[in-house]
Amino acid sequence: MTEVTCLGILVADVVGKPVDVLPDRGKLMLVDRMELHGGGCANSTGIGLSRLGIKTAVIGKVGRDGFGDFMVDNLTRNGVDCAGVVRDDSAATSATMVLVHGDGERSFIHYIGANGTLTEQDVNFDVVKSSKALHIAGSFLLPGFDGEPTARVLKKAREMGVITSLDTAWDSRGNWMKLLEPCLQYLDYAVPSIEEARMVTGKHEPADVAAVLMDKGVGTVALKMGDQGCYIRSKDLELSIPIYKVDVVDALGAGDAFAAGFLTGIVNGWDLERTGKFANATGAFCVTALGATTGIKDQNTIEAFIAARESGDKSK
Repeated sequence: MTEVTCLGILVADVVGKPVDVLPDRGKLMLVDRMELHGGGCANSTGIGLSRLGIKTAVIGKVGRDGFGDFMVDNLTRNGVDCAGVVRDDSAATSATMVLVHGDGERSFIHYIGANGTLTEQDVNFDVVKSSKALHIAGSFLLPGFDGEPTARVLKKAREMGVITSLDTAWDSRGNWMKLLEPCLQYLDYAVPSIEEARMVTGKHEPADVAAVLMDKGVGTVALKMGDQGCYIRSKDLELSIPIYKVDVVDALGAGDAFAAGFLTGIVNGWDLERTGKFANATGAFCVTALGATTGIKDQNTIEAFIAARESGDKSK
């Protein structure tokens, strides 16, 4: 049985570092490193889960092109079930040029591609039904699937007895709550960044943000708070959990790594405090290497890191 199915965006990431300025028109600039990585929320969360020892499947859409071949091959090599990945005959695979600045911050040039053609009809419910949890990864970047179609898929998953979860991306079109509201009543867990959640709710303080989402039906809210760690709110519990400080190489994928760590705790039946700490630690491992998933280790390694840090050993 698959433990988690990640449904959402699949993106080929061309990552260059360092890029603090763009070359003048018609000129060439050298970088220290340039690599091709699998990216997109569904890809990164899915591979993160697999590296943490969770049986994972991905549902999404790629083109019939070189980037699409790479995405499917990369997922498969990382132990992720790709039975739910659809190949599009017309749209090319979504791709992003990721410009990593010297301080680890990133800028992006993005082509939406096949992610834009993913629809409710592309969802393989046999894959969903075989899972403990369905995680929607990248809401607001799936124009053919966002809003009511997402809500219908979540509702059907719930009816199948599947735990539901959702993570957002930045909504450049500004639809925010208009698109997300139909989905909230069918969500057991929401794990957005605080910046995106503020845009959705119109609130600023984490407690107020979580309250809006829960009032609209979400069971538990876990807000990714950047250098402040995470804020978790359920009906009976409120937690603020600090980050684990590490040397940052590349912040790409940190939010998806957090989601993978959080989902690991959920399917393993951990309490929310343990789950939040593990999610923070998974995000910390992610940022220590170039690429969205390269730095993520296995569950035992991350738990040993947490134990060492809590014992005061900062060398781990």
